[in-house]
Amino acid sequence: MSTRYIESERYRLDPLALEMLVCPMTKTRLSLNADHTELISPAARLAFPIRKGVPLLYIEEARQLDDAELEKLKQRDRNR
Repeated sequence: MSTRYIESERYRLDPLALEMLVCPMTKTRLSLNADHTELISPAARLAFPIRKGVPLLYIEEARQLDDAELEKLKQRDRNR
């Protein structure tokens, strides 16, 4: 088992906490990315990092999502 897997399990974001979190810019719901390392705000086109299980919901910490990433997320959500 890799160290990254162990650490990600150790610091997993609580699903109940995720239900309460919203984007600080748009106040819309956030979703986890595929590898559970970021919270995604499609409305703001931002990805907020999660470090040691703590979401960093600062605009300064977020990275911009490009069109390809947004389309991939929409496809993933449609398939759920």
